[in-house]
Amino acid sequence: MAEFRFASHYSQPLFASYLGVGSRTLDDRTRKVIYKITYPNGKIYIGKDLTDSINYFGSAESKHIAKDFTEAERNDFTIRKEIIFSSDDTKEINKIESKLILEHSSNNPEIGYNQWPKFSEKTL
Repeated sequence: MAEFRFASHYSQPLFASYLGVGSRTLDDRTRKVIYKITYPNGKIYIGKDLTDSINYFGSAESKHIAKDFTEAERNDFTIRKEIIFSSDDTKEINKIESKLILEHSSNNPEIGYNQWPKFSEKTL
């Protein structure tokens, strides 16, 4: 078994759990989230992040977003990221993501940038 030595600036239990030492798994340590990104034009994108990364802002297709902004607007803009749901359960996150996309209508091209579930005028 490997021996771990801890630098004085690390909390031993925190660092040990980071390394996977103890009973917690990576899945247990990481909050999973569903977020809503709001762009300056008011359009939204809803997605999930199973790592709860502070600097992840979704995987909306750039070509769809770019066509909505002028070059000048692209030079300076702010987007907002809101956590709208969180869970420790990946299956729950996967199930609720599409429900929230439909509830917010972010798959409607007039409202958002989600490409899935496929938007249909019939669902309005």
